[in-house]
Amino acid sequence: MTKHIVGVLIENEAGALARVVGLFASRGYNIESLIVAPTEDASLSRMTISTSGSDEVMEQITKHLNRLIEVVKVVDLTDGAYIERELMMIKMRAVGKEREEIKRTTDIFRGRVIDVTDKSYTVEMTGVQAKNDAFLNAIDRSAILETVRTGVSGIGRGERLLRI
Repeated sequence: MTKHIVGVLIENEAGALARVVGLFASRGYNIESLIVAPTEDASLSRMTISTSGSDEVMEQITKHLNRLIEVVKVVDLTDGAYIERELMMIKMRAVGKEREEIKRTTDIFRGRVIDVTDKSYTVEMTGVQAKNDAFLNAIDRSAILETVRTGVSGIGRGERLLRI
């Protein structure tokens, strides 16, 4: 199973997201992460879907997506050069000696402390999923109070565009 990041331009209308998600569910395909937001054109939204599958499965997903009326364009970003990022925020218990250790580890991973209280830090990490996972593995898991992740966002490199 290979990780794939699929970019989808879709008409920005009620029910379009539900139809895409329903397509995945009805065929037994798993969505690992999903991001949807309007584009520079208010009539279109861009979906970024992270999923896993063989080349044959991805071909089927692409064909099924292209059959949906609301779908304007589908691109498997992993078929070429692309950039991916994920935003992660972690609220951690930070008292006594823990404070300096959390700050040091955050700096090593090029994160930022975005909120400080007398008992906690909230850290922001942006990068590929593997980097964010590595940060989670580097800190004391028992100190984690809450974690929020956006899921993968991706864009083609250079001249590769997802536009109509």
